[in-house]
Parts: sequence; structure tokens; C-alpha cells
Amino acid sequence: MSILRQSPDSFSARDDSNDAVVTAVRQLTRGTAWSVVGQVPFDFPAHHPQGITRGHDHRLYVSTAEITEATRAYDSPVDGYDRTPGKGRGHVFVTDGEGAELGHVAVGEGAIYHPGGIDFDGESLWVPTAEYRPGSRSIVYRLDPDTLEVHEAFRFDDHIGGIVRDRQTGLLHAVTWGSRRLLTFTTDGRLTHQVDNKSHFVDYQTCVSAGGGHMVCTGIAEYPVPGPGIFSLGGIAVVDIESGRIEHEAPMTTLSPAGRVVTYNAVHLETDGGVLRMFAAPDDGEAAGDSQLLTLETRLA
Repeated sequence: MSILRQSPDSFSARDDSNDAVVTAVRQLTRGTAWSVVGQVPFDFPAHHPQGITRGHDHRLYVSTAEITEATRAYDSPVDGYDRTPGKGRGHVFVTDGEGAELGHVAVGEGAIYHPGGIDFDGESLWVPTAEYRPGSRSIVYRLDPDTLEVHEAFRFDDHIGGIVRDRQTGLLHAVTWGSRRLLTFTTDGRLTHQVDNKSHFVDYQTCVSAGGGHMVCTGIAEYPVPGPGIFSLGGIAVVDIESGRIEHEAPMTTLSPAGRVVTYNAVHLETDGGVLRMFAAPDDGEAAGDSQLLTLETRLA
């Protein structure tokens, strides 16, 4: 397989602010064409990638769950849970546009081993880590992006699958399992707002920016079809935080090397002039080189 590489020097004008990303996403339609401009393997075991964000310089941070024992569905709920907790380890890797490992730290404890969508607010990384089942428990961590020192920010009695910090208000906005609820917290964990997600087409896995009363989220839903196989629908949406309503959304059908929609899990969005750029890591990989960092671009009107 040939390896496409995108020079970090071409990212000098990139902007991942909420205003820039929201404006760009509002231009997406069902007919938007995306081009894969970069495709490089991670030179570390990426396991089950969940979130990507970028920090200072050209560093990217990837949260990922290493599953050592898969969850198993119960025949009927046990203590309110629909499945066993499974076992695993949570990780945050530092990488670059070439897929090199620049650093690594473990997150989580016990059954709380599944990191979700992450965010960098200009000073700290925010990493939610939860049990791998709905209605469970989470720890939200704040990480130093340079030293990777881990600080527990707060705990919450539900599965937090993704989090983003509002650059204007300083509040944290989060999604639960399947993004069925949208939550707002202070940085010390006080829940200030919650609302049901009004859209049911796509389960948003991670949110990539927030501000001005909106956040941008990406994700996927899988639908059964006659015969073997499933239909996977990816999506990108502008979400109104107060009401939980989708103000603009567009489907995503571009596939990864393993055949997954590229918004399956870890995504980061940014603009660069008249281009909307996406970093994505949709595919799992238990060995170095198995999972890849994809860079996609679409030119805006």
C-alpha cells in the first residue's frame, strides 16, 4: 500500500476555533466531496481510537481504549446494566502528521478504562474516561499537554463519551453513550445543564469545538439491511447546546482502509484558508502500523 504524506508546513494557517469550524460545517451538503490527502500508519499500537485533538505546534493527541476482555450482553439487566464491564486500559498518545509516537500516558482505573472524545483548550487536554457500557461511571481528567501529567477533574455517574471546552464561557460540554444526552459542566464537575439530543439519525461520538451556543459533533450509526452486513451512516453536525437541536448536518460516506466510515470514532476538524480539513482514525489496530491517521480535505465555497 502506498503511503500518502501531508507536510506539517502546509498546516501553518490552520484554525480549529469554533467560529471557523461552525462556519465551514454549515457549508457541507450531501454532495460534498472529500479527498484523502494524507494516510500514514501510527507507529504504535493504536488499539481502539476514540478521540483526536491538536495541541501546540504540530502535535496531535489520540485517546484510545485497549480492550483486554470484551463486554458480554446480559440476558436481562443486572444492577441496571445491560452488559458486563469487560476489561481494558485507557491511553493517550502524542503523535505528529507522520504517525510517530512522541509520548504516551495511561488514564482510567479498574472498570473505568474507555477514554472518549477529547479536547485541548489552549492550556490543558480534557479526557473523559468511562466504563464501556451505557449508564455507567466516568472520570474526567485534565492533562498537561507538555508533561502529560494527569489530574482528576471530577467524576460523574454516567458514561461520558466525549467532551469539549467552550473557549468563550470556560464550560465543558459533553455527550453521553450514543450522544443521547448533552451535558454542560463547570470545570470542577458541577452539572449546569442537560438536554436530550433531538436527532436520532447518527450517534455523535465526539465533539470538536464549542462556543457561541453551538458545538460541532461527528459520529456514526449502523443500520441493518436485508441479508448479511450493515449500512453505516456517518455524519457531521452543528448542535445547539441549549436546546439539543441539530441546526445543520451533513452525511459522511467516505470510507477508511478497513471499510469504516471515517467519522466512526476519532475526528478533529480545522480550517485552512478555503479548506475544511479532517484528521480521522476510524480503524482499530493492536500492533504498530495496523491503524492509520487519515487526513481529508474539502474545498469550501
